[in-house]
Amino acid sequence: MSISPKRLKEIQNIPDAAIDTSDIPELDEQFWETAKMVKPITKKAISIRLDSDVLEWFQQQGKGYQSMMNNVLRSYINHQQKL
Repeated sequence: MSISPKRLKEIQNIPDAAIDTSDIPELDEQFWETAKMVKPITKKAISIRLDSDVLEWFQQQGKGYQSMMNNVLRSYINHQQKL
């Protein structure tokens, strides 16, 4: 989802008191009993040699192709760990 800079500025300028949070449930003890800390995964810049046709295919998928490559690799790792 993308948001225009103009709309983002409009949202940022909404005072907290004007935000309706009535449909957001309170966080009770039950929530905190099952809550888990999730640390963000940091990215690391590397150099990698790929077959040109593989790289071209991912690039043809458009913007975000590097993230897509990362997701494919993560999916493979997750599959291997389940074996």
